[in-house]
Amino acid sequence: MSDDIVIIGGGLAGLTTANRAAELGLNPILLEQGSDPQYFCNSRFAGGILHVAFKDLTASPDEIAAAVRAQTGEGEATALGPVMAEECGRALTWLRGEGAKFIKGGSLEFMRWILAPPRPRGAGLDWKGRGPDVLLRKLTANLSERGKAVRLNARARELVLEGGRVTGVVVESGGSMETIPAAAVVISDGGFQANMDLMRRYVSPAPEKLLQRGAATGHGDGMTMAEAAGAKLVGMDRFYGHLLGRDAFEIEKLWPYPIVDPIAAHSIVVDEAGQRFLDEGMGGVYMANEVAKLDDPLTATVVFDDAVWNGLAADNRYPPCMNPVFVNAGGTVLEAPDLATLAQKAGVSADGLSATVAAYNGAIESGAAQTPARTVSKFTPQPIATPPFRAIPICAGITYTMGGIAIDRDSRVQAQAGGAIPGLFAAGSASGGMEGGPTAAYLGGLTKAVITGLRAAEAAAGAAQAAA
Repeated sequence: MSDDIVIIGGGLAGLTTANRAAELGLNPILLEQGSDPQYFCNSRFAGGILHVAFKDLTASPDEIAAAVRAQTGEGEATALGPVMAEECGRALTWLRGEGAKFIKGGSLEFMRWILAPPRPRGAGLDWKGRGPDVLLRKLTANLSERGKAVRLNARARELVLEGGRVTGVVVESGGSMETIPAAAVVISDGGFQANMDLMRRYVSPAPEKLLQRGAATGHGDGMTMAEAAGAKLVGMDRFYGHLLGRDAFEIEKLWPYPIVDPIAAHSIVVDEAGQRFLDEGMGGVYMANEVAKLDDPLTATVVFDDAVWNGLAADNRYPPCMNPVFVNAGGTVLEAPDLATLAQKAGVSADGLSATVAAYNGAIESGAAQTPARTVSKFTPQPIATPPFRAIPICAGITYTMGGIAIDRDSRVQAQAGGAIPGLFAAGSASGGMEGGPTAAYLGGLTKAVITGLRAAEAAAGAAQAAA
C-alpha cells in the first residue's frame, strides 16, 4: 500500500490537513480543481473571523462549551459541536505557529481574532491580499517548504475501494484520468452550494433563487463519491448564509454585504400573504434557511418602521450598516405613510399585513406568545408603529452548506451500515455533524476547517501506520 495521503480540495481544511500530515511524516498529495495559484474557494473569500459560537477562541472552555450548547441544542446534525469547543484553542495556536497574523476587529467578542489584513465588509469579493488569501498563500508556501505542493487542475472523480477499504482516488487532470493509490483519502472539497441538483434535493425547492455569497465552487463531488462508497450523510438541509436585499442579484455593491439580518431580527419577515412564517428572533442564518424553503424564495419581505430605520439600521457597530450604505449602493427601501400603501408597493396582501402587524404589536405590548413563535432572548422585537413605514424585498444569500459526510470525533467517515470506512476521512464543509440542526446553528466555518483538518491528518497518520 502507498504511504501517501491524498487530500481532495485546497481550501483551509485541505491545506491544514496537508501541512499537519507533512509534520507527522506523511507524504500528502493535495488535489485542487482550480488551475490558478490563487484558485477560488470559500476559504479565500471568507470574512476572516475565527470564532466558535461567536465566542473568543481564548475564552474559558466552559464558556465556549456553553455557547456551543446554546447554539446547537441536541441532535445528530450537531452532535460534534463540542469538538469545536475542545479544540479551538489548539487550532489558534497551530495557525499562529504556521505564521497566521490576526487583528482585533472591534468591541464584539467574536471579532477578537480576525485574519490580517482584514477584509472590508463591502461590495463584491474584495479578497486579494486580504487575511484569508494571505493565510492560504502562507500555508501553500509552508507546504512547499516541507517538500510538498498543491497539485492544481486536478478534480477527484471516484474513490477506489479494495475489500471495503479506501485505497486511492481516480483523478481527472488535463483531460485524462489517472488513479492515485493512497494509504488514506481526506475529502475536504467544501459543500454542495453550487450543485443545483443537490441543493434542490436537500435545501430549497428553487435553489437558483438563492444568491451565492461566496466562491460558488462547492459542487459536492466529495460527498457524492463518499456516498457511492457507502458513507452516511448528515444534516444536509441547512446552510450558512444571510438575508440580503433582493437587488443584490443585479447590483454587485449589495453583496456579500450589507446584510439585512439586523433589521429583520428586530422586526418582521412576511410572505406574499403578508403573514409571518418564521421566528425572526433566531437571527439571520436561521431566517435565510427558512426563506430558502419557500416555494418561491424571492417573495419574502422585511417590514419595519421609521424608528428602526433611523435607530438599529443606522447602528455601525457591525459595519456596513444598512442606513445609509444600502440605499447609497442602490438598494430598494420601500416607504409609505400607512401599511396599506406599503403593502401595495411591496406586492403583499394589505389585509394580511395589517392583521400581522396588529398581532405583532399587540404581542409586544402584552407579552403574549406569537404565531409563529418569536424568540426574544437574542433580539428584542421592536413595534411597527412610527411612520413612515418601510419594507425591503429580500433574498436568501448562501455561503456554504453546513451538512455533509458523517464523521466521528477524529474525522473518520462513518458508513451507512455503521462504523467507519477504513482509509476515508473528511474535513471542513465537506463534513457534517457540527453545525445546522433545527436552529441552523452556526459555529464558525474557518475554525471548523482547521479543527477537522488537524484531526483528519492525525487520524490518517494513525491509520497509515496501522496499515503499514
